[in-house]
Amino acid sequence: MKIFHGTDNAGILRSTVLTLGVFDGLHLGHQRIMEIVVNRAKAIDAIPTAITFDPHPRSVLYPENAPPLLQTLDQRLANFEVLGIEQTIVIRFDRDFANQNAEEFLRDIVHERLQAKEVFLGKGFAFGKNRGGNIELLRKMSVELGFFADEVDEVTLRGQRISSSKIRHLLADGKVNLARRMLGRPYGVEGQIVRGDQRGRTIGFPTANLKPRNRVVPRFGVYTTATLIKDVWRRSITNVGVRPTFEGSQEPSIESYVFDFDGDLYGDVLRVRFLHRIRDEKKFGGIEELKTQIGKDTNTALRFFARRGIRNMLNLT
Repeated sequence: MKIFHGTDNAGILRSTVLTLGVFDGLHLGHQRIMEIVVNRAKAIDAIPTAITFDPHPRSVLYPENAPPLLQTLDQRLANFEVLGIEQTIVIRFDRDFANQNAEEFLRDIVHERLQAKEVFLGKGFAFGKNRGGNIELLRKMSVELGFFADEVDEVTLRGQRISSSKIRHLLADGKVNLARRMLGRPYGVEGQIVRGDQRGRTIGFPTANLKPRNRVVPRFGVYTTATLIKDVWRRSITNVGVRPTFEGSQEPSIESYVFDFDGDLYGDVLRVRFLHRIRDEKKFGGIEELKTQIGKDTNTALRFFARRGIRNMLNLT
């Protein structure tokens, strides 16, 4: 996939079918848009292209209300490629860009530089000064500039509109199963493994302590998870929280106990996918009580992994 930061002409592939948006999380609604863009590009021999913005527009315009993002920019770009997008334009969003006229953007970028043949917007998405770049303007200017424009309907689940904000609320409530259904995949975080206090190793459950790059983590508690180690997904359980059994631990942490693994991971970058919530975080009366509970949590996770199709779906070892 070709990735361009900015919209200079050099290297940009033209004759495109494109979409534009933030696409945080790339949930099922976003995936539907990408599917249409990719299929239409194949049909008319064009380049499937996405225009995205970084940072999130609300973090520039309304920083006090800016949402924490479900994905880093790198994760978003990687998912674009998985979905078949061959070219991504990353536009730095600042106040100068926010004040750009939508008509000017459509003429200069969409029409002249990218030579768009078809443009698709998600339901309700708008861009440009005062959000003037809505589907009505796009359809009006498509006649003038000679491209096709359309709006993609929302995707719903159980009668609920799928959105990035909805998924954030689900994760804040610990509802990782429903978040997984809306994302079309388990929610995951990634980050570097840092050295912890090594208590887990002394009680027989060595953990990898993750310093997450993602700003959104599920509600404090214990989860059945899959952990990616050296390109292999492994069964694990993960605690998100402040480890209340041990006094003085106020900084939230993500600790994964990976089954049947005892390697040195310090400094490595790991990915953890949240599959199922086991329980709330709890303060125990002592080490032995904690060890007993971790054993129970492990058995709960093993029963989950034993379900028909789970291992094959996740390609677990």
